[in-house]
Amino acid sequence: MALCTRLQSFPSSSSSSSNHIRPTKASNFHPICSLHYNSHSPFTEKHSIERYQRDQWLYKTQLENIENMASCSSPPPDSNSVRQNEIALQLPELKKLLQVLREKREREGCGGWKKCGPGNVFLVGTGPGDPELLTLKAVRVIQSADLLLYDRLVSNDVLDLVGPNARLLYVGKTAGYHSRTQEEIHELLLSFAEAGATVVRLKGGDPLVFGRGGEEMDFLQQQGIHVKVIPGITAASGIAAELGIPLTHRGVANSVRFLTGHSRKGGTDPLFVAENAADPDSTLVIYMGLSTFPSLALKLMHHGLPPNTPAVAVERGTTPQQRMVFAELKDLANKITTVELVSPTLMIIGNVVALSPLWSLSMNEASCMVQAK
Repeated sequence: MALCTRLQSFPSSSSSSSNHIRPTKASNFHPICSLHYNSHSPFTEKHSIERYQRDQWLYKTQLENIENMASCSSPPPDSNSVRQNEIALQLPELKKLLQVLREKREREGCGGWKKCGPGNVFLVGTGPGDPELLTLKAVRVIQSADLLLYDRLVSNDVLDLVGPNARLLYVGKTAGYHSRTQEEIHELLLSFAEAGATVVRLKGGDPLVFGRGGEEMDFLQQQGIHVKVIPGITAASGIAAELGIPLTHRGVANSVRFLTGHSRKGGTDPLFVAENAADPDSTLVIYMGLSTFPSLALKLMHHGLPPNTPAVAVERGTTPQQRMVFAELKDLANKITTVELVSPTLMIIGNVVALSPLWSLSMNEASCMVQAK
């Protein structure tokens, strides 16, 4: 299948609907009406001004000045309409970039009789947000890429390291809004690798820890594309270190377990593993579990984890916007609600949490509040 044909197939392959996306005129493109100027998020939120400024090369044939569009007053359309309009607007520039990359490869001696192989794809972990936690190899690859596909939880500070000639494309996912389906991401990676590009897939944390990196690697390798994985510091390690929590500690925790709060098929109660996870001698780390944590906490206690087990929830860990709340397991869900933590929030549960110097401080503050009453 021709590369441009594959690009045109992205929207129609994303769902079972028979509707096809057609390029839309700029006057019909309204997602920028819902731009967030003062979200103070270290990450790329779905309709943030940083995202559109960073990726504006994709819209330059339709939008001459993205800043001026931000003042529009019409209500934003539904998420699916926004997603479809954006993909349609991006297609011309994506196809143009493919052509440029093919011509570049031919100029470098891979045209005519000489057959060139595909480019390389790098799955790069960018850590929990602090750019100083990147590996040297990750920085080198980020600065040498032709095209970078980046997720929501790749921090803005990390994206500032991208080389001046590279193109950035947001493919982030949040609850209720997937800018690209996983199948569309697969096809983007394949199309540009086949054009000879150096393609970097940027993921928050580590690409092989709840990052779907294994799925992308498997798909590309089946198509004959060489994939190199560059590990990143996963959120559990980065945030635990930031708080002074040893994930394992002799005599306290002899193992650590990572759990996702999301089920493969969605739903609010996927945590069927709680029975085996309720181990007082282990440390439990919950990713993406903000909405399901109340259910998980009850299940863990039901299966034998002491209600007074130390625990902590950390929002936007390792970034300047980090917020956290320490509490015993039985109280943590209520405290998360009280302080209104938002995604991404990581939970660490286990006796090792009490080894953090912040634990005693938080307990002292709680005692003072009780006495004040």
